[in-house]
Amino acid sequence: MHDEFSAQVDPRWLKLMSSAREWLAGPLGQLLLEQERVLIDEELKRHFGSYLVHYGPHPEAPANCGQLRHRVRIGPPLGDVDIVCEEGAWPLGEHAADVVLLQHGLDFSLSPHRLLREAALSVRPGGHLVVVGINPWSLWGVRHYLARDALRKARCFGASRVGDWLSVLGFALEKRRFGCYRPPLSSPKWQQRLAWMEQSDAEPNCEQAAGAGFYLLSARKLMFGLRPVPQVRKEPRGKLVPMPVAKISRRESSESNE
Repeated sequence: MHDEFSAQVDPRWLKLMSSAREWLAGPLGQLLLEQERVLIDEELKRHFGSYLVHYGPHPEAPANCGQLRHRVRIGPPLGDVDIVCEEGAWPLGEHAADVVLLQHGLDFSLSPHRLLREAALSVRPGGHLVVVGINPWSLWGVRHYLARDALRKARCFGASRVGDWLSVLGFALEKRRFGCYRPPLSSPKWQQRLAWMEQSDAEPNCEQAAGAGFYLLSARKLMFGLRPVPQVRKEPRGKLVPMPVAKISRRESSESNE
């Protein structure tokens, strides 16, 4: 089934997701995912409901889903996914998920607007859309311009820009957090030596996070009430007054005329 699906989708997208998955499995990707896991677990603890939907090149869904009873992994046929789908054609019903997590989905996407729209439609009113992406205003963002690996293909949209997109789609931004302050060095020794640079996110909603490798945005889907139908003003109408009618039959009228 996966082979049939692969033959129908855009090969550029499959190649992009495959290379992104390989990069995330390397030392730099693992460093980034390790720091993201902390903030993602903290974020999911405050949510509850039935379904968490996870999309992105990272092959593993969050291990700790808090009070969310079911987790569904969707994406390309490259690993352990529950539902195989394209980035712009999710086989989910509207308002099907309580929380949707896009973990580097926008970073490695051919059509980020379409992907974000699909994710937004899948969130129920009052549910949340959580977006994790590479912060372009950091050494990680600078490296993606100079890299020769899959990081070079990343889009790296800023947190403020993604927040504006969410607002247009009917979401209210609740949290903006940042993490991974170590520079993108491939050497495990240097990563260990620079572990002191990791700082607690004392200001989760701060506007600037210079040096942070990634951002996490949590936005709630607004619940729009029913629009009341305006009542039509009833103008007073004139009463019909009965007119007097002569009590003459048609027969009597014809005889008098003769």
